[in-house]
Amino acid sequence: MSCIQTIQDYGLRSIGLGERAIPKADFTLCEQFTLIGSGMIWNIYFGIMALITGFFLATALAVGKASTNKWLRKPSEWFIFLFRGSPLFIQFFFAYFFFLSLKQSFPFLDALTSAWLGALIVLFFNTAAYSGEIFYGALRSIPKGDIEAADAYGMTGWARFRRIIWPTMLRLAWPAYTNEAIFLFHATTLVFFSAFPVWQQRGDALYYAGYFADKTFNPFIPYPILAFYFILLSLAVIGLFGLVNKQLNRHLPTTKRSKVKLKLNLAR
Repeated sequence: MSCIQTIQDYGLRSIGLGERAIPKADFTLCEQFTLIGSGMIWNIYFGIMALITGFFLATALAVGKASTNKWLRKPSEWFIFLFRGSPLFIQFFFAYFFFLSLKQSFPFLDALTSAWLGALIVLFFNTAAYSGEIFYGALRSIPKGDIEAADAYGMTGWARFRRIIWPTMLRLAWPAYTNEAIFLFHATTLVFFSAFPVWQQRGDALYYAGYFADKTFNPFIPYPILAFYFILLSLAVIGLFGLVNKQLNRHLPTTKRSKVKLKLNLAR
């Protein structure tokens, strides 16, 4: 079988398109690259969806934590503490069995035990907590002169937040938020590794890498391939977030613009 035929057969296998039967032996390098790359579709899906939805909750959490109203501040503080204080692996584990118990009582909640929704909810809450703390720190770092200038122009309430506070918060938080986005994509490998089951061998990139490592007793081919894909994904995230960072800082002199820097997260 040619490599092109292999890509056609297995390129979209992780989402149920193409060949249903996975190779059992005599794996070629092309098959490993193709199937692991196919699994990356799930990692990208989890990362993008959690980032988009978590961004808005993170903003609300940051504003709530910075509020002087304890009924807004305390729930935000405890939410951030809960999801930042516990390991993501444990969150997946408990969430799956919690969703499983809900499914037994309410059958219409069956989708919650599926990774595409249940695991996404966990990632959504987790990244919202970490990002909320980042945004909160940025809120605390906004120069008082910016707020005083807004007050001098007569801006209050929503207008001041939308035109002054929120853009400044994003500008200050964006480099750290970029690192959170990179770590989130890496954390998607825990979805099928922790608790949520793989259906018909339609797993993520780590699932297929582990499959090849178990069958060949040689982890030094599939896992470097997996690392290669995530390095490419990280570079893409850095590039896209870097463009947004330039847009956020376009009004500043070149010497004062904050740059996106890659910071390795060895532990969380």
